[in-house]
Amino acid sequence: MRKTVVVVLFFYVLTSHSQTFRKYSNEFLSIGVDAAALGMSNAVTAHTDDVNSGYWNPAGLLQLEDKQIALMHANYFANIAQYDYAGFAMPIDDRSALGLSLIRFGVDDILNTTQLIDSQGNIDYNRISLFSTADYALTFSYARSLPVQGINYGVNAKVIHRIIGDFANSWGFGFDLGIQYQSDNEWLFGLMLRDITTTYNTWSINKEAYEKIKNAVPGENQELPETSEATLPKAQLGLAKKYIFRYDYSLTAAANLNMQFTRTNDIISSDIVSIDPAIGFEFGYIDLVFLRAGVGNFQKITQIDNSDKLSFQPNVGLGFKYKGIQIDYALTDLGNQSAALYSNIFSLKVDFSIFR
Repeated sequence: MRKTVVVVLFFYVLTSHSQTFRKYSNEFLSIGVDAAALGMSNAVTAHTDDVNSGYWNPAGLLQLEDKQIALMHANYFANIAQYDYAGFAMPIDDRSALGLSLIRFGVDDILNTTQLIDSQGNIDYNRISLFSTADYALTFSYARSLPVQGINYGVNAKVIHRIIGDFANSWGFGFDLGIQYQSDNEWLFGLMLRDITTTYNTWSINKEAYEKIKNAVPGENQELPETSEATLPKAQLGLAKKYIFRYDYSLTAAANLNMQFTRTNDIISSDIVSIDPAIGFEFGYIDLVFLRAGVGNFQKITQIDNSDKLSFQPNVGLGFKYKGIQIDYALTDLGNQSAALYSNIFSLKVDFSIFR
């Protein structure tokens, strides 16, 4: 029954809180991709180097030696929402690479009960219908090395399409910019600027459908809301280094500063910028088996007595790679320490070199 209120809540929120700039917009693009990265609490901006770099930092695509594909699936909110990702990337030459990825976050088979009661007050269950609400993001990535030794950059062009049954849909466009640098002592640095031009979404609302349900929330009979919204820029600054022990063992340590240019509940917050730190570790054995852990999403949560409680999200993960095929698993929010619900996430990555 939780799904039956989605359509009503959508129009209520859109009507009562719509404005040109929103603090939270296109938030499904903040979840992340790849169980390996999620197991490290997303602290991969500096060292991402595979097909998934199209999401984390497109500059990392230049580390590809062959074509790669990636797939991921996760369930959220007690399996109500489905989150899926597919990516492809390939090197063009020694100095450039490209990638393509698609993300879908959706809730399917929602009960539309807005017409359950007819004009005479009779309940007719045949008037119940089903619909889906889904967010899509198609990203085109291009990466190229600079003449300066050790510096690479990448650019994302994003097309965003959001659908709420027959009630409303939107289109949006935006750009990301990523930079990676490797120092002489093998320290890795990364900077990812998301929505650098501000990502705009334009909504098209079915006025006939709106007229039928605008009184579904008593006392909230309002005019159609504004039909445009903008996603403000964000930035991730990363640092990482990989250590090798006795040839067979490796340890990658990484840290991120995730920044939003507005006041939020992040552990460091101001009117100019809010910062949420994250750290992650990956222990590997002969580049075959991997154990990962990380902590991030540090938030200040206001309690009922107006005191603040520190919330954080610990994650763990496992990985196995053999002859170009890599399977990864992540358990997010271990121990339920944050407001988010934990999820089991699986991903697959295939390097085309196995076919040669």
